[in-house]
Amino acid sequence: MKLENFYNYLLVQKGLQTITVGGYRGVFKRFFKENRHFNKNTVENYIAKMRQGDYSYSHIANTSMALEKLSEFLHKPIKLGRPRKPKQLIKNTLTEGEIARMLAACKNTRERALLAILIYTGLRNKELCQLKTEDVDIGNQNVRVIEGKGNKDRVVYFTSECGQMVSEYKSEYRPNHILFYTLVMHNPYNGWALRKMVKVVAKRAGIKKRVFPHLFRHSLACNLLNRGANIMTIQALLGHSDIRTTMIYAKSSPQRVKQEYLFYNPSYL
Repeated sequence: MKLENFYNYLLVQKGLQTITVGGYRGVFKRFFKENRHFNKNTVENYIAKMRQGDYSYSHIANTSMALEKLSEFLHKPIKLGRPRKPKQLIKNTLTEGEIARMLAACKNTRERALLAILIYTGLRNKELCQLKTEDVDIGNQNVRVIEGKGNKDRVVYFTSECGQMVSEYKSEYRPNHILFYTLVMHNPYNGWALRKMVKVVAKRAGIKKRVFPHLFRHSLACNLLNRGANIMTIQALLGHSDIRTTMIYAKSSPQRVKQEYLFYNPSYL
């Protein structure tokens, strides 16, 4: 069985993104390391082993989806059940003070601009790495996200402070087409480089929490919520297709519930 034909099918016929197909490659590398054949029994045994092990919901769900798609491609469809999705709370987000310390710990305009885009817009890793210079409108203080998650476009906003940091970076580094690029090879910035930069700046700022790029997205949502932002505004900014995804932030912020109770509670005396 030539898996390359299957991967081409996913890209061309199913219209999946290359990053998604890359994830499927990893699934089948692991699957065929343990199994010589692909059939209903080997697939069900493999998933059963995962369910009995210490694997996350998303890992099991993504693996099941990949295996189902291959069975569909082979015209021998296999339907797998999904584990119940755990109701996770968002924890250990960064406070406004901690983010300010990280900005102060940046050593150059490039680090500040990268961090500013993350903290003010809540872009996903891939969305930031794919940014083109024309996608950032400093005058109108917005960023056009082209083909974000789910191939959806959206517009997000940033403050004048963020715009100033990006302007300073552009004046010094003069990016051409792609807004951020690697300094050595001048390739488009990638997720690995972004994670490394964020980790280094967090350590420099003395942040003890585990800091990674996506944490700024969570932190933006929680900080907006704590300042009184409407949940539907946060949904639009983050690009969530389902409001229930955004509601996780509300459930993760008991202090916001207390604040609203104290503000809106009826007066009986």
